[in-house]
Amino acid sequence: MKKIIVPIDFSKYSEYALEAAAILAKKNKAEIFALHMLEMSDAILTASNDGPKPKILFFLKHAQQKFDEFLSKDYLKGIKVTPVVKHSKVFSEVSQVAEEHHADLIVMGSHGVSGFTEVFVGSNTEKVVRHSTLPVLVIKQKPSNLNFETVIFPSDFTDKSVDVYKRVLKTLGENSNVHLLYVNVPGENFKSTAEMEQNVANFLMKAEGNLNNLNKVHYVSDYTIQQGIMNFSNLFGADLIVMPTHGRKGLAHFFEGSISEDLANRANLPVMTFKI
Repeated sequence: MKKIIVPIDFSKYSEYALEAAAILAKKNKAEIFALHMLEMSDAILTASNDGPKPKILFFLKHAQQKFDEFLSKDYLKGIKVTPVVKHSKVFSEVSQVAEEHHADLIVMGSHGVSGFTEVFVGSNTEKVVRHSTLPVLVIKQKPSNLNFETVIFPSDFTDKSVDVYKRVLKTLGENSNVHLLYVNVPGENFKSTAEMEQNVANFLMKAEGNLNNLNKVHYVSDYTIQQGIMNFSNLFGADLIVMPTHGRKGLAHFFEGSISEDLANRANLPVMTFKI
C-alpha cells in the first residue's frame, strides 16, 4: 500500500476515510492522493472563449480553498498528500485516477454530501466498487487503529475465489489473521455439512496447497447471507470484512443482489472489496 486514493466530498464521512488512509499511510510509508470530483455542466466545460470561463475558475479556486482547509489536519503531518480535482461526477474516474497514479488501494466513506452536490450517497459506494480494479476499503465511522488483526473472508469456496483469497493474504500481510466463512441459507443453495467440508478442503488445497488452516474456517446458518456475515463478524470480534466482487458484470454468485452494497453501507465494520 504505497499509494492510496481517497475520494473527498468534504463531509465527515470522507474525513473518516482520509483519517483511515492516514493511519495506513503511516504504517506503510505511503502517499495519499485526495480526489475531489467537481461536477460541472457540459455547457460550462465546453464553453467557447466567449463563454462562462470565469465560472470554471471560480469553482476550481473554491475547491482548492476547501482542499487547503480540509487537508490541514494534524493526523496528515509527515504524510505526502496530493490534491486531485476532476471536473465531473463519473464514478469510473475514481478507478481511472487510481490507475494513472499506480495506486494500490482506494479508501472511501460510505456516505457524504459535498458542497456542490451529493457524491457518495447510497448505491454510489457500490458504483465505485464495481468500477474499481483495485481493492476498495469502505469506512463508515471514525477509525481508531485499523490493525485488521482479525479479518473475515466470506466465500462460496468456488475456484473463482481462490485468486482473490491469495491477493487478500498478500495485501493484508502476516499481521492479519484471515478467517474463512460460509453462510448456509435455506433454499436451493443449501449445503450439507459433508458438502461444505469437501468444498473447503478443495479450496484450501488450491489456495494454499495444504489443509493447515482448517481451524480458521467457520460455518454459520442464517436466513440471509448479509445477516449471517454481520452477525458472525460482530460476535467474533472482527476488525474487517473482505469481499470479492465481479465489478461491472455484477456481483459474484455468492453475493448476488444487493448483498455487497448492503454490507458496505450497513455494516459497522470496515469492508474491503477485491475484484474477481
